[in-house]
Amino acid sequence: MARQVSKSDFKAHALAYFRQVEDSGEPLVVTNHGKPVLEVRPYRSPSRSPLEILRDSVVRYDAPTEPVDADDWEAAQ
Repeated sequence: MARQVSKSDFKAHALAYFRQVEDSGEPLVVTNHGKPVLEVRPYRSPSRSPLEILRDSVVRYDAPTEPVDADDWEAAQ
């Protein structure tokens, strides 16, 4: 469970809490009258899609519509 801190305590020590979240990687929940209202967590960049990862990875592709020569094809037997 994420650590919880009151809004007033967070206001007084925000920079210290930011550093704790950065260092630990654990989220911090800010409460107002005991009820969670905010979550402070480390930023994680969105992961790239598989198509973005493969973009520009094909160096050369000659005759893509031609059949594959049977001698070049390695099939499991």
